Amino acid sequence: MSLPDGMLYQLPQFLSVDDAGNLLTNLTEALAWQQHRLWLFGRERLTPRLCAWYGDADARYAYSGQALDPLPWTASLEDLRQRIEATLACRFNSVLANLYRDGADSMGWHSDDEASLGPEPVIASLSLGDTRRLVLKHRRRADLASVDIPLAAGSLLVMAGRLQTHWRHCVPKTRRPVGPRINLTFRLITPVAARIP
Repeated sequence: MSLPDGMLYQLPQFLSVDDAGNLLTNLTEALAWQQHRLWLFGRERLTPRLCAWYGDADARYAYSGQALDPLPWTASLEDLRQRIEATLACRFNSVLANLYRDGADSMGWHSDDEASLGPEPVIASLSLGDTRRLVLKHRRRADLASVDIPLAAGSLLVMAGRLQTHWRHCVPKTRRPVGPRINLTFRLITPVAARIP
């Protein structure tokens, strides 16, 4: 998909429906899910989803007042990392897993523009489970319409170039009945830049 000020493309059937379903079951049970506390507008709140951070030992990640030390790769996550790296010819050293339990779970407007990701990060986002919408809007250009992308099970969405500098994205709540969804966002953290004193 062609976007001004960024790169965005999707591989709709990176995983088969059966493989995506099996992986959803495996990761729902196997990952060390947590509900993080974030500071928003001066108040501490629980994230409206469950999260888990895995990666290489030095891939420490800081965002929204959180400092996450990675858990070691599971066999399933390591296999996915290798498959995605081979497909995209990119290197990743970490993955943020988000579990949306139902339509009330969501991700607010944000950009993945932390210094530890570098100026033009490649973020590979794999979807498992029920379809949810990813919505993007440009930070400064009101003349550009928002972009709405359904993220179906097994699809791989890649965000690259200056997309995180110029666009924000979210996974909005929905009143439509939906089952669980896991989103795996593979990233390359720069360890030196990621250190927190």
